[in-house]
Amino acid sequence: MSAGEGTMRAIVQRELGAPDVLVLERIPRPDPGEGEVRVRVAAAGVHAVDTDLRRGEGPASMPETRLPMTPGREIAGTVDAVGAGVDGDLLGTSVVAHVGFRSGGYAEYALVAASALHPVPDGVTFAQAVASIGTGRTAQLVLDAAGMAPTEIVVIPGASGGLGSQLAQLALSIGATAVALYGGESKRAVVEQLARAEAPLPGRLVALDATDDSWPALMAAALDGDAPSLLLDGVGGPTARAAVESLARGARVVIFGWSSGAVVRIDTEDIVARSLTVTVPLGRPIADLRALESRALTATAEGRARPPVDEYPLADAAAAHAAIEQRRQRGKVVLAP
Repeated sequence: MSAGEGTMRAIVQRELGAPDVLVLERIPRPDPGEGEVRVRVAAAGVHAVDTDLRRGEGPASMPETRLPMTPGREIAGTVDAVGAGVDGDLLGTSVVAHVGFRSGGYAEYALVAASALHPVPDGVTFAQAVASIGTGRTAQLVLDAAGMAPTEIVVIPGASGGLGSQLAQLALSIGATAVALYGGESKRAVVEQLARAEAPLPGRLVALDATDDSWPALMAAALDGDAPSLLLDGVGGPTARAAVESLARGARVVIFGWSSGAVVRIDTEDIVARSLTVTVPLGRPIADLRALESRALTATAEGRARPPVDEYPLADAAAAHAAIEQRRQRGKVVLAP
């Protein structure tokens, strides 16, 4: 057996802690079991939840992190082996899948249930497919909760991130006005390109730097005094609070995260005084995740959500995690083995 045969490069975590616990190692290449396939990974998604799990602080809905482990729950690549009971015609096909709780995506090869696979649509890159399968399905869930209409003015904090960028594009795709907030000058170009998809999106993009305290006044001027009717918030903190205060009477707020570290403050006085509706779609049972994944992939294939990608080599997984935790990412963070 030649050196390296039967092994693969993978990120291995042997203890909980800071990003530097993610170490590139050479480990045995796994073989698929019954009902499984092995995928040669071309792109592995990195998610904010991955950083929580690395620290041992994952959500209550997920199993406790067991070490050692290889993180990563979103993969795209080519099927290179199939287990018992799996159609051999899958060999060589381009696929994308959410691996689920087993993880293992930060590697050159990963195992996944054949039932979890989706074909990568024509014209969609592996990195774009990965952005759709995890982050994209969350975007579809948020849209279902929001009930967005083409006439809306929608405020989206964190629009330079993986999820915010997709929500902004999806709003633009139906003709809505998307007020896309970004965190600092270095992220301006990421947001401004959201409206420049392959097929022009019919909505209006208003890109504003949320680190400039005058952004609410700049928004009001850009909107000729019209007030937003919808807030899609995954950031929380002062930015989201300022957005709440800018909303029109009868507006809706959908909360799906707090990457700033603090949930947006909304009290009953806000709700009663302006007839706000507040919805939190995450944390409850989701009936059909696969249907959300399919819808997200379709949106990407049709050009309605082509998220920007912030790509790192596999060996730089620690840097990718640090970028997410420090909110420096520009689009969906993806590892390329």
